[in-house]
Amino acid sequence: MKAAVVTDFTQPLEIQDLPIPDPGPGQVLVRMEACGLCHTDIHAAHGDWPVKPSPPFTPGHEGVGIVEKIGPDVTVRQVGDRVAIAWLGHACGSCSYCIRGWETLCESQQNSGYSIDGAFAEYAVADANYVVAVPDGITPTDAAPLTCAGVTTYKAIKVAHIEPTERVAVFGVGGLGHLAVQYARLVGGTVIGVDVEEDKLALARELGADHTVNARTTDVVAALEELGGVDVAVVLAVIPEVFEQAFASLRRGGRLVCVGLPPETDGPMSLPIFPTVLKGISVIGSIVGTRQDLAEVFELHAQGRTRVVAETRKLDQVNEAVEEVLSGRATARLVFEF
Repeated sequence: MKAAVVTDFTQPLEIQDLPIPDPGPGQVLVRMEACGLCHTDIHAAHGDWPVKPSPPFTPGHEGVGIVEKIGPDVTVRQVGDRVAIAWLGHACGSCSYCIRGWETLCESQQNSGYSIDGAFAEYAVADANYVVAVPDGITPTDAAPLTCAGVTTYKAIKVAHIEPTERVAVFGVGGLGHLAVQYARLVGGTVIGVDVEEDKLALARELGADHTVNARTTDVVAALEELGGVDVAVVLAVIPEVFEQAFASLRRGGRLVCVGLPPETDGPMSLPIFPTVLKGISVIGSIVGTRQDLAEVFELHAQGRTRVVAETRKLDQVNEAVEEVLSGRATARLVFEF
């Protein structure tokens, strides 16, 4: 099978011909139809984060495909099911986090395309209990971005506990942000899209943003203060200064929802103590979502409540696609079709 493999953090991904893997106990073999390119895949390929994957490995955690074979002891999936392979590849199922519905905090978790091989390949094996069924009527090209970009921003909006008419600023309107704008609208927020690219701001308006701010040409904090400040700032960018701008734009009682993960070399975010305390600001870390969250994301899309904006590429174009994302040229999600 063809796979895009990270062999060295300093080198481009290699397209290799690998054996089709066999599913082990509790696993399924999935013939991939599509897989989105997430910024996390790029961080993985470059070894940007403190806990690094071990080359050689295959990235990809927005995989969608058909179950072709099941391993021993699998009862929850059958051949022919269309499923999604998400970031949460496996969790223990018995720790306090798993039991309380926070399986994404499990300390024993395995992550697709990071600690275990992912979906940048024509076939992938996955834990049968952690793949998520894709409803009929959702194309693989739509389902792939929803598997991470969708569930990540959906969870961020959930944990922000947005009340109708609260002002919600989405910092970074791209693969994740264009979905965050829609989820914030669905819960009744007044949405403000913030980005440095005018085409992404135009997309935000097209998807229902009430206001947009160009951070390249405008003082972001001043512009948001003119609107009355924001109740919730969802930061999807990966630059620490953007987190600080988002914090400064918050009203009293505001919530800063941190989602984007910068490379460790970019340094920490500075958090001023007095405004945090005196204004009653909450700082919330939000990491992806659970299997149940993803099922809800798929159901909303099946109902026609969301729209995925994506462009397709072939796996052979993986390194060019990475450059598109890093340069900001990709308007929304890039999806590899198999």
